Amino acid sequence: MKLVRGFIFCVISLLAIQIVHADDHEPPFIGGQYWEVTGIKLSDGAGLKYAKWLAQEWRKDLDFAVSKGWLTSYSVMSNVHARADEPDLYLIRVFENMASVAENEKRRETYMAWVKKSMEKMQSESGDRAEYRTVMSTSLLQELKFRK
Repeated sequence: MKLVRGFIFCVISLLAIQIVHADDHEPPFIGGQYWEVTGIKLSDGAGLKYAKWLAQEWRKDLDFAVSKGWLTSYSVMSNVHARADEPDLYLIRVFENMASVAENEKRRETYMAWVKKSMEKMQSESGDRAEYRTVMSTSLLQELKFRK
């Protein structure tokens, strides 16, 4: 649902750019890759524990997604001077296109066969991480590239 809302926002934004430049033949930007950015707040003393999970499980999952072409890249960014109400980390996943419903279903089946875990097990593991990290936000951004 977040991806759909983000996609709609991007389309409206691009249309607004086109309207502003209606007297030109082309808008000054073209759409680029999508960036899904998730803000994570860590509990005191949990940085190393979460970093180990990211370096092992999260990285393995995202390397799989890159190998399948579902993502083009991913990264972890530290908010070096985070205020109390800001995330400590940003988890970033970059991809070219929004997947269709049918494609998402194929991906889910492929991933579930690869990961060899039940949905219940993955939900439980996510709940366990909630003890030491909080997902503060997730944003879907689209890169706007200047036309040449």
